[in-house]
Amino acid sequence: MPSIADPSRRRVLGALAALPVLSVATPRACAATPAKGWPAWQVLCDSSLSQDGRMIDRSQADQRSTSEGQSYALFFALVANDVALFDRILGWTQDNLAGSNMTGQLPAWLWGRDASGGWRVLDANPASDSDLWLAYTLLEAARLWKRPALRDIATGMLAQVREREIVTLDGLGPMLLPGPQGFTQDGATRLNPSYLPLPLLRRFAALERNGPWAALASNTLALLQQTAPKGFAPDWTAWKDGAFIVDPVHGAVGSYDAIRCYTWAGMTAAGDPLFRRQLAALSGPLQRLRSGSPMWEKIDTRSGAGQGEGNYGFRAALLPYVLASGEKILAQNLQASLPTVEQQRTDPPAYYSQMLSLFGLGWAEGRWRFAADGQLQPRWR
Repeated sequence: MPSIADPSRRRVLGALAALPVLSVATPRACAATPAKGWPAWQVLCDSSLSQDGRMIDRSQADQRSTSEGQSYALFFALVANDVALFDRILGWTQDNLAGSNMTGQLPAWLWGRDASGGWRVLDANPASDSDLWLAYTLLEAARLWKRPALRDIATGMLAQVREREIVTLDGLGPMLLPGPQGFTQDGATRLNPSYLPLPLLRRFAALERNGPWAALASNTLALLQQTAPKGFAPDWTAWKDGAFIVDPVHGAVGSYDAIRCYTWAGMTAAGDPLFRRQLAALSGPLQRLRSGSPMWEKIDTRSGAGQGEGNYGFRAALLPYVLASGEKILAQNLQASLPTVEQQRTDPPAYYSQMLSLFGLGWAEGRWRFAADGQLQPRWR
């Protein structure tokens, strides 16, 4: 296993240079004191976050980092009220994925070790879900920590998302592409339902009242209602000739992408006008759990038939959804099935499972809530 120190470590540049941050020297420890109040987050930091703020997927041979991992880590650093760690994560993301300028360049989605052993961007195409999470977290950090320079980066990112990643689909309206390039095939526009958390769209709608965000929220509900006939969301779908169709690449499969749809639905504020309708569109897992059976790992979303059983991150991701549905006993059973923090610490690093678990269990523990207008309400606030 390679050293946790990153070979491309650089100091914070660009927009971060103007921010009121702590020392830019690389610290010895991954996390500052506030993160110690969240042991599961500390475990992920210790196992998978480099000293300079790179979230590493150690299960992959290229020891990759993704814009997804950076965006989630940035969000959790804000939830933990850890300014120093937040700045390191943002600094690495800007320097290595966005040419030191996220205001004018969306981050590349994939960075890692190439075939010759060098470290670099492996795929420069941005990932729109990460772009939304990064912009959202920067907006909320600007508001909660009173750092307006972060808001400038966020609004610059949103302008790029509007220009490059949102399209108007005939017969539907605004929709989020998974990325700027490569998602149109034989007249079909491929989409990922898990890229569209309603709380984030609500926050952007409040910020940009003339923007596409409110319509995009309504279209997100339509997407789920029309692609989940048995109440199970697909990982991918597509729009063609005025209707949603089965994704031409992955088919009608719901698995480790789609599991996030239930997480986002459960975390949506009860006061959101689409909250109950979204839960109703995603009733499949709840019916499955109520029957005493575990959630399937892979589901044919057309028939509702599935196979396998997801790992602990998969189960933890369902906690907000189950709690939002009023099922406290089911939530207790799910939580009891999860490994302890001590077990996670001794297990091999598992970036994605730990991230899913942090979202699900962290929300269940009350570490944050989203208001109906999308504002973040961290427990420390």
